[in-house]
Amino acid sequence: MTTLERTRRIPLWLARALRVGLLVALTAIGAKVAVDLPFTPVPITLQVLFVIVAGLSLGSWEGAASQVAYLGAILAGLPLDARGLGAAALFGPTAGYLWAFPVAAAVAGLGAEGRWKLARRLAAGLAALAVIYLGGVTVLSLVTGTAWPQAWALGAAPFVLVDAGKVLLAASGLSALEGLWALRGGAQGR
Repeated sequence: MTTLERTRRIPLWLARALRVGLLVALTAIGAKVAVDLPFTPVPITLQVLFVIVAGLSLGSWEGAASQVAYLGAILAGLPLDARGLGAAALFGPTAGYLWAFPVAAAVAGLGAEGRWKLARRLAAGLAALAVIYLGGVTVLSLVTGTAWPQAWALGAAPFVLVDAGKVLLAASGLSALEGLWALRGGAQGR
């Protein structure tokens, strides 16, 4: 590596901050792509997709950090949640989903390395989805005073197929991008 090539590299801390910031922004944008359903307080959003992408693409630590930063921005009052409530969103019926995001991203990050990447990514993405549902349905049950099975019927069951599709999209999309990157020589010498 020449001196000129060495000076063009982005410092590791800056690259990490940019990756984390990108996933914070994508999660916030994903929150705004929301469809309200008449029978549940839980909207369909693209947040689940980006939480899983955060973990699968950044790994456990950075993926979780992106979601902690996202929650921090909401806690600071920024209206980055699906309904634009800001900090109030972290204490309402859908708060459990949000609070589960960092753990879910960390769980998804476990599937980012090793052999059989697509299968591992799918399994890790589904495990991350289970974490989101567990947190979300539990808080939904507590806040609304409904029994857990009824909260599951309101806050998870209607979304399972859609969210499983998001997991498939995240895992296969990242695997395809990784393959394309390797084919173009992006993984060589870097």
